[in-house]
Amino acid sequence: MTAADTTSDVKAIVATLEARGSERNRKGMARFGINTARAYGVSMAAMVDLVRRYRRRHELAQALWATERHEARILAALIDEPARVGRRQMDRWAAAFDSWDLCDQASMKLFARTPFVADRVAKWARDRREFVRRAAFATIAGYAIAAKQAANTAFTPFLRLIEEGATDERNFVKKAVNWALRQIGKRSPGLHRRALGVARKLAQSPHPAARWVGKDAVRELTNPAVVRRIALKTRAPAA
Repeated sequence: MTAADTTSDVKAIVATLEARGSERNRKGMARFGINTARAYGVSMAAMVDLVRRYRRRHELAQALWATERHEARILAALIDEPARVGRRQMDRWAAAFDSWDLCDQASMKLFARTPFVADRVAKWARDRREFVRRAAFATIAGYAIAAKQAANTAFTPFLRLIEEGATDERNFVKKAVNWALRQIGKRSPGLHRRALGVARKLAQSPHPAARWVGKDAVRELTNPAVVRRIALKTRAPAA
């Protein structure tokens, strides 16, 4: 694809997103805590065909991100090529997150599929910016789902970060910390035991946020149906 093709596609995509948006949808998004300042009000379902049509277009993803429109940036995260995404792009995009849905889509669908999960997560988990820190734990959750061949030991450092991050009172952060812990715990029997141990420890914490993270994770990880599903899973490959 040429630069002219990319420019033409960006114009067509943005026009399509604008046409599919609505004030009603924008208000609905706002009720769920989504920043709609630069949003058209387009549902995820209304973008499925665009994802299919433009999938694996790295240059187009960069150009869509540069528009700063909310749905264009979500689409950028969904069509980019993980193998061509580097640390600088990940840092730059994470720093620009201004809404939980954009953060989660980019973290789970793109960042979690790059080779840089471990070092970016370690960096972001200690960043004070709310959505950068959320990105760390959303990426962990996405990696726990997507990295089918990852060894159990790859998740040990993440459990330490979860313990550290669990005291963050901010709603968007603590929910992502909880999410990461639950997803790790559902990967394999071995990780279930480790994650449940962390969850039980947090549940006894004197810190309210950590206590909530722990109790909620314990509730899910001890659910009989969840325990049965985990027991049927093949153990992750050894390190």
